[in-house]
Amino acid sequence: MDPMNLSQIQDLIKFVAKSGVSEVEIEQKDFKITIKTPAGTKKEVQVIAAPAPAYLPPPAPMAPQPAAAPVPAAPAAPAAEAKYITVKAPMIGTFYRAAGPGKPVFVNVGDEIKPGKTICIIEAMKLFNEIESEVSGKIVKVLVDDAKPVEYDQPLFLVDPS
Repeated sequence: MDPMNLSQIQDLIKFVAKSGVSEVEIEQKDFKITIKTPAGTKKEVQVIAAPAPAYLPPPAPMAPQPAAAPVPAAPAAPAAEAKYITVKAPMIGTFYRAAGPGKPVFVNVGDEIKPGKTICIIEAMKLFNEIESEVSGKIVKVLVDDAKPVEYDQPLFLVDPS
């Protein structure tokens, strides 16, 4: 069996996050992935993936990331924002608005987007994943600051589909 590709790993992370399973481990000849969630919660998913050589030193302990606190909305905001589409993070990682320091951002408020357009990058385990839009519309609001950690399913952008 071939090592899992990034898309399969992302699908597995989504499944684990939604199912409430506390741990999934897959080990193949030259590949091992372990996905663990803290007991009793579906909010955080920790992914540890590494080649499985004959000798694997113990991994360094990971610093726990604080869960993103929900932002209370103004009383009138829910009605106004109900017509918008929320673009959410497809994975855990670090959110970047541009391809690198000094490079132009992928999208700004007011920009038109369509399916397939790169809207940001999420870096996970030293891999830079271009996140493409799955919707058409105009960017109304960017909900995450550049170079900040994001959780799976965390809102990133508000898009006006009209």
